[in-house]
Amino acid sequence: MPPVQAARTNDLPRELGRAAFGDTKDVEKATVALLTAGKDKPYALGLVSALSTIGINLDFIGSNDVDSPELHEKPQVHFLNLRGDQREDAPYLQKAVRVIKYYARLIGYAATSKPRIFHILWNNKFEFFDRTLLLLYYKLLGKRLVFTAHNVNAGTRDNRDTWLNRVTLATQYRLSDCIFVHTELMKRELVEGFRIPADKVRVIPFGINNTVPSTSLTREEARKRLKLKAADKAILFFGNIAAYKGLEYLVAAFSQLAKQHPDYRLIIAGQPKGDPAYWRLVQQAITDSLVADRIVQRIEYVPDEDTELFFKAADVLILPYTHIFQSGVLFLGYSFGLPVIATDVGSLKLEIVEGETGLVCQPKDARDLAGAIERFFALPMFQKSEATRQAIQQFANERYSWQKVAGITKEVYANLLPESSSL
Repeated sequence: MPPVQAARTNDLPRELGRAAFGDTKDVEKATVALLTAGKDKPYALGLVSALSTIGINLDFIGSNDVDSPELHEKPQVHFLNLRGDQREDAPYLQKAVRVIKYYARLIGYAATSKPRIFHILWNNKFEFFDRTLLLLYYKLLGKRLVFTAHNVNAGTRDNRDTWLNRVTLATQYRLSDCIFVHTELMKRELVEGFRIPADKVRVIPFGINNTVPSTSLTREEARKRLKLKAADKAILFFGNIAAYKGLEYLVAAFSQLAKQHPDYRLIIAGQPKGDPAYWRLVQQAITDSLVADRIVQRIEYVPDEDTELFFKAADVLILPYTHIFQSGVLFLGYSFGLPVIATDVGSLKLEIVEGETGLVCQPKDARDLAGAIERFFALPMFQKSEATRQAIQQFANERYSWQKVAGITKEVYANLLPESSSL
């Protein structure tokens, strides 16, 4: 970490008053506080960059994980590292203390902050508290609340939905003045499933991931590092490994294909999340497949600086999901121009131009997925890979532009503060 950035990162507030947050030159004119929960760096940085470009002044509430030089270089942005360190390998007591300190700082910030709009990108550690008492606190302080619902109900997706989960979700949705979602299907579920007024919900594109570094690394160099041959047909699964991602169906499909196609290779890059039993099930399926030697496994968290290695080495990205509304991995793939084969769940089908940016197959169906993979390698999408990558990148930059996201977001902010001249 560069010295200047490290100094800012470690300069955590020791008091709850506003003066504790350092230089207030830019803070005093801030209109919006962007609450990131200290995660999802690509989305948070993409949004703050777009909003600051159109002149919106922001307090960016983050952590070490989302810190970036650009947050300190933009005069419209004031970075407040209230969360600090979030290392998962820290002792339990240290984790508990730092979470308590974070909530104390956040509550103190809310009481003394200038921004009248609080835009929440993600909830914090204690979601039930965040959805209810913390939002009520913000409302009592006179804040207007905007919430980006990346998932309408993740409990349903993860098979852990409860009465309490739905009640607290409904509370958050009702307390919010505006809710952003990424698809019309998500809006419909909010309106019908949670009885939220339709005019309170706005659909915005999922901004293209443009924060992950893309260097001069070539396809050939990437493949060499992963021990792949130039002629190998490389299939990529990337991201957190969880039950709803359907990785077992991809392993089953690959097991069928590899016996017929000796040049097929599967890359699995990501870390297990959620129930450990699910990853053990996938591991057993890999062992039983008898083609484990053709599967490249990087079972760990993949930092941003290493991400390009996998997307440049692969020929196609596979999203074998069983339940999801939208996927950030799809847009990450598009940012590298990588075609995608996705299951027909949520709104994934709507984001794919069949035969041009990818293919769609049935969920929970290894045979259909295997057929789609075979079909892909026979299409011009693969045979003219360089042209395909360029076309996909152009398509994604136009359709999922952060400028579009910023324009809709600014309109919502202006409607919430009609008397404000700063928007």
